[in-house]
Amino acid sequence: MSDIRLKHDGWVVVADGSKALFLRNEGDEKFPHLEVFREEEQDNPPTHEQGTHKPGRMPGGGKGHRSAVADTDWHQLAEDRFAKDLSNILYRQAHKQKFKDLVLIAAPAVLGEMRKELHKEVSDRIIAEIDKDLTNHPVDKIEQLVLADDAA
Repeated sequence: MSDIRLKHDGWVVVADGSKALFLRNEGDEKFPHLEVFREEEQDNPPTHEQGTHKPGRMPGGGKGHRSAVADTDWHQLAEDRFAKDLSNILYRQAHKQKFKDLVLIAAPAVLGEMRKELHKEVSDRIIAEIDKDLTNHPVDKIEQLVLADDAA
């Protein structure tokens, strides 16, 4: 059996850089039953579809030389902003006492960004973190992966 013991009404948040599922355990620790109660999603096309200009140039090392300036990765910036927004949502919900236990599952880069932004009030409630992208898995599969024998 898994070490993750999610109590009744405990939350599982599954996220990637543009989508998040909020699930609540409607069962108990022994017989968990996760149900989606909220979804967050942002439209985040690839950077090449977001940029409108070619990369800028600046004077280089010698006379008449110019070097290209790296283009902004708009897609990555949007993913980082989404992780920050999720952290803020969790803080507001924790502050309202909406959950006591939290399992946080996110793609590794998103999980890293969220960790930077999580308020202590949220991090104190985290009972497990799993660095996997499960946003496109059906809920019953997420339940199996998180709370069953083959978790993390």
